[in-house]
Amino acid sequence: MLSVLRNRTYRHLFTAQVIALVGTGLATVALGLLAYDIAGADAGSVLGTALAIKMVAYVAIAPAIGAVADRLPRRALMVGADLTRATVALMLPFVDQVWQVYVLIFLLQSASAAFTPTFQAVIPDVLPAERDYTQALSLSRLAYDLESLFSPALAAALLSLITYNWLFLGTVAGFLASAALVVSAILPKPHATTETPGGSGYARATAGSRLFFATPQLRALLALNLAVAAASAMVTVNSVVYVREQLGRGAADVSLALGAYGGGSMLVALLLPRVLDRVSDRTVMLRGALLLTLVFATLGALTAAGSGGWRWPALLLTWAAFGAACSMVLTPTGRLIRRAAPPEERASAFAAQFSLSHGCWLLTYPLAGWLGAAAGLQSAVVALGVIALAGGLLAMWLWPPNEPALAEHEHTGLQDDHPHLADAVRVQGGWRHSHSYLTDGLHAHQ
Repeated sequence: MLSVLRNRTYRHLFTAQVIALVGTGLATVALGLLAYDIAGADAGSVLGTALAIKMVAYVAIAPAIGAVADRLPRRALMVGADLTRATVALMLPFVDQVWQVYVLIFLLQSASAAFTPTFQAVIPDVLPAERDYTQALSLSRLAYDLESLFSPALAAALLSLITYNWLFLGTVAGFLASAALVVSAILPKPHATTETPGGSGYARATAGSRLFFATPQLRALLALNLAVAAASAMVTVNSVVYVREQLGRGAADVSLALGAYGGGSMLVALLLPRVLDRVSDRTVMLRGALLLTLVFATLGALTAAGSGGWRWPALLLTWAAFGAACSMVLTPTGRLIRRAAPPEERASAFAAQFSLSHGCWLLTYPLAGWLGAAAGLQSAVVALGVIALAGGLLAMWLWPPNEPALAEHEHTGLQDDHPHLADAVRVQGGWRHSHSYLTDGLHAHQ
C-alpha cells in the first residue's frame, strides 16, 4: 500500500492532509477547554451548537465551492483555504464571547468545506491507475482513523507542559505546513469543462447534486451515507453514555471505546485494496451496510442486558464492528464517484458527496443525542438501526448489479452544432442526453 507514496505529488498532498488533520485534532481538544472557560457548565451546549454550525457550513458551502472550483486554480484554492484556517485558529485563543466562537467556527469549517472536496477531486488525476487510487483511498481512511487516536493523546501530552491556548498554535502550524506542501506539489492540469461560462450560478452549484440523483450508483451512495451516519452518530454521541452511565467505567475507557471503533475501521482499510482487486465495490459496500444492521441488533441486545462483566468487552467488539462496517462503505466511495463522474465534473461531484453526506450527519447526530437523553439508549438504538436498515435496503434496490453508471443531464451553454450534442434530445432551454461512465474512466454516449 505504501508504494503509492513513491509518487512525489501524492506524497506531498497526503502529508499535507495528515498534518492538517493533526492540527484539527489539537484544535478540537483546545476548543472544548475554551468553551468551558467561557461558558462553564454550559460548555456542552456551546460545543453542540458549534458542531451543528460545522455541519451547516459543510452542507451549504461545499456546493458553492464546487460551482467555481473548475474555474479557479486548484492549488490556489487549497492554499487559500489552509491560510484561512490558520488565520482563524490564530484568533481563537483571544475570544471571550460565545458568539465569537460560533463565527470563527463557521469560517474555519467553511474553509475546510473548500479544501477537502478540492483535495479529493485532485487525487484521481494525480493517480489515474485504479489500483494506485484504491491504495490512496485506504491511506486516507487510515489517516482519519489514526488522527482520532493520535491527536487526543498528543494533546494530553502537550497539556502536561503548556496551557490549552498553545494548542491552537499547533493547529496554525499544521495548516501552514499543509499550505507549504500543497505549494510544493506539481498538480495536473484540470480537465476542461464542456460547458460555456454562461450557466447560472445556481446550475453550477447544484450540478454535483443533480449528477448524484441522475446516476443509479450515486443515488445508492446517498442511501449508504445515511446508514453510515446512523452508526457513526451512535458511536460519537453515545460512547460516553454507554461507558460512564451504563457500564460505570472511568473516563479513560471512553477513549478505549472510540479507539476500538477506529481500530475496526483501520483493519478494513488495510485489507480492502486486495479485496477490491477481486470483489466489486457494490458487493463490499452493500455488505458493509448489511453488517451495520446486524451490529445495531447486537447493540440492542447489549443495551437490554442489565448487568454482567462481559458487557465491556462486548461493547468494544461492537464498536470495532461498527468501525469495520463503516470503512467497508466509506473507503471505496472515491472509486465510485470517479467512475460515475466525467473528469470535468469531479470537483462538483466530490463537493456534492461532501455536502450530502454531512447533511445525513446533521440529521443523525441530534437524533442520537436527543432521543437517547429523552427516551433512553434502547430507543436511540432502535431508531438509528431502522435508519441504517432502510438505507442499506434502499441502496440495494437503487444499485442494480452489473449496471453501468448512467447519468442523464442537460446542456444549456453549448451551440446547437457542438459535437457533444450529436446524440442529445432538444428540451426546453437546451439539450438532454446521458453518459454511461465505464470503469476505465472513459464514457460512451447513450
